[in-house]
Amino acid sequence: MDGKAPGLLAGAEPQEVSTLSDEKMTQDPTAEEEQTADQQESADVNWEQEAAHWRAQAEEHQNRMLRAMADMDNLRRRARKEQEDLAKYASQKVVEELLPILDNFERALAADKEAMTLESLLTGVDMVYRQMVQVFDKEGLAVIQAKGQPFDPHVHQAVMQTQDPEFDSGVVVEELQKGYMFKDRVVRPAMVKVNE
Repeated sequence: MDGKAPGLLAGAEPQEVSTLSDEKMTQDPTAEEEQTADQQESADVNWEQEAAHWRAQAEEHQNRMLRAMADMDNLRRRARKEQEDLAKYASQKVVEELLPILDNFERALAADKEAMTLESLLTGVDMVYRQMVQVFDKEGLAVIQAKGQPFDPHVHQAVMQTQDPEFDSGVVVEELQKGYMFKDRVVRPAMVKVNE
């Protein structure tokens, strides 16, 4: 070979190679038509209608949000009212159970004082006492055991100390006032005398 490009004849002038700009001019005419159609379509879009559509949708979402916020506010208000009512009327059940005891006290006070004996009075008081203990037991009130028990500062309040050979050191010798537990809480510690 003589160093010339293949396909070129001796003495022939090399042909010009078409450039990229020439290729653009010879593109497929259908592609140009599609581009023109897209441009016309975008020009045909009514932007005012589009904006009105999105504005209406935004208003609808805002209305939904405001309704949801109002519902949450109502729910909070209702829950707060229920809690207040619960706290306000929490003791209603106990009061209802104590009413028969109050009735019995009123009957005792209204009884004929002339015909009443000491024995009948004590019997009536004992009945009312037992009724009241039953109500408290039912609600979860219990007496704290004290006498003969080891001193426990969580449930006992030591007000006196003594030396009693019958009891070990640190044991409750005497209960001066009953203590009570309500379920798992100390309502009132037992007031006690403790052996040294």
